Amino acid sequence: MMTGKSVDWLQVELESGGNSLLLLDCRSHEVYESSHIETAINLAIPGLMLRRFKRGNLPIRSLIPNNEDKEKFIRQCKTDTVILYDECTSEMHSGTSSVLGLLLQKLWDEGCQAYYLGGGFASFQTEYPEHCETLLDVSCPSTSPPASVLGLGGLRISSDCSDGESDRELCSATESDESPLSSAQAAFPVEILPYLYLGCAKDSSNLDVLGKYNIKYILNVTPNLPNMFEHEGHFRYKQIPISDHWSQNLSQFFPEAISFIDEARSKRCGVLVHCLAGISRSVTVTVAYLMQHLSLSLNDAYDFVKRKKSNISPNFNFMGQLLDFERTLGLSSPCDNCPDSAQLYFSTPTNHNVFQLDTLETT
Repeated sequence: MMTGKSVDWLQVELESGGNSLLLLDCRSHEVYESSHIETAINLAIPGLMLRRFKRGNLPIRSLIPNNEDKEKFIRQCKTDTVILYDECTSEMHSGTSSVLGLLLQKLWDEGCQAYYLGGGFASFQTEYPEHCETLLDVSCPSTSPPASVLGLGGLRISSDCSDGESDRELCSATESDESPLSSAQAAFPVEILPYLYLGCAKDSSNLDVLGKYNIKYILNVTPNLPNMFEHEGHFRYKQIPISDHWSQNLSQFFPEAISFIDEARSKRCGVLVHCLAGISRSVTVTVAYLMQHLSLSLNDAYDFVKRKKSNISPNFNFMGQLLDFERTLGLSSPCDNCPDSAQLYFSTPTNHNVFQLDTLETT
């Protein structure tokens, strides 16, 4: 049996300052953001990377998306007591194939003094809620608010509780060869422009695909998927740490994302824009690029991408941010001059102005 530490032991350590303690939260990124033990850093294995990690081809530090947290891990993992926890594991035996067990064994193999937390986060939060931090309210598994919140009940962009792109998919990975992505998702990136490709996480880890399309630039629109080949020097990466959640402000990153894509174009290289499933966050960035680069309205840019990739589905808030961006660029949608068209009125959570949006789905 692997060695564990009790929630009471951890509470005493935290009360004393926890100066020689490194806490690693092994749950999915969105669950971590919902609530976690204070000072803990997120260390989740995306399902797409699980087999590579089990083969020993993926260093633990590469699973930590935040550079500051990554530096903290590198600095403390060999000198401090390392505590890993998941949601509720109470005991663990050697040879376990769980993600927690794999990480624990890997840390021991690398010379770290690593232990699991008996009872996991659930037990600790029950006993010592004062030592838990909450960042986002994600009590509902939805990645976007109810349609009534935004007044988008009639817009068929993403109508159910989750649009299928949630990072929550990462924690449901199995040990099989199957991807957590929908079977309807293309197994290759979609060419939007001769140098611009829209894809999913699987595409970003496939060297054959990247080489086939001369992709040297990779725009990773997730907070938790690692830049797979970042340390090999063959690719230029940019990461936008945004979850597919209605509270996130993706538009603040539009200028630097567009600049990154333009840099790839100037170097005559392909650029891959990806998130987890390639249907919401990466689509939003791609549409924003087309709006600015080709002076297309939101309606036209959205339709342009949808003709290339039929399953796109940005969440409601991202669509509102694109409408803001359209006005910033001084572009006009066809609906602006068509008073008889069926229009929808809504406001984004971050802007109380009211906008008009014609139906964006093609029939």
